[in-house]
Amino acid sequence: MFVVEGAKVLAEALAAGTVESVYLDPAGAGPAELELARRCLDAGGRVFELDKGVLERITGTVTPQPVLGVAVDPTVALTALEGSGPTLVVVCVEVRDPGNAGTLLRSAAAAGADAVVACDGSVDVLNPKTVRASAGAVFRVPVVNGGAAPEVLATLAAWGLCRLGAVARGGVDHVEADLRAPTALVLGNEATGLPFETDGCLDGRVTIPMAGGTESLNVGIAAAVLCFEAARQRRGARR
Repeated sequence: MFVVEGAKVLAEALAAGTVESVYLDPAGAGPAELELARRCLDAGGRVFELDKGVLERITGTVTPQPVLGVAVDPTVALTALEGSGPTLVVVCVEVRDPGNAGTLLRSAAAAGADAVVACDGSVDVLNPKTVRASAGAVFRVPVVNGGAAPEVLATLAAWGLCRLGAVARGGVDHVEADLRAPTALVLGNEATGLPFETDGCLDGRVTIPMAGGTESLNVGIAAAVLCFEAARQRRGARR
């Protein structure tokens, strides 16, 4: 179980059928929050009304929304992905900032990625800040939470995916790389990039060209650029 804060993310959790209970501040709840509570009850969950001030004491936001929920962990094992034949997987290696991880999840889901894997050393994808930043994407794209990076990449290679590491410099221009084939996009730490233990686990490297002496992109933004480039190439191939 984990906490889901806010109406937007809670609505996504309800749509995914993972909500166990809803906690409501009746004084601050509007029609949208009351509708979420009703949906929870209709789905067999529980609803609790809280006294004024309780949500402010237990949530991680300065100005909390008047509703939160407790949901069942939606993450899956890596082996669970094999049967679906994934062709675009985003792999996080030591991505530690919860906001970046949430942005990455949101971008991957929007671009149609088949899964996101957060390897050991990355932030917990169920961290409240990550869940909020994902805008509910954690419930819309299969997510694997954990696993040693070399082992994860070896498994993806065995499934026929080409493992491309994102690097600030020295890789193939991302628009020149063939992202139509089954691909695992591998992104590293915000400050230090991919760790050395991934060196022998990659089939190639891609770089997003940057102008004006820019040192690097935010890892969440880089993931968005790469995922949507893969989506663009695949739309072209279908045509």
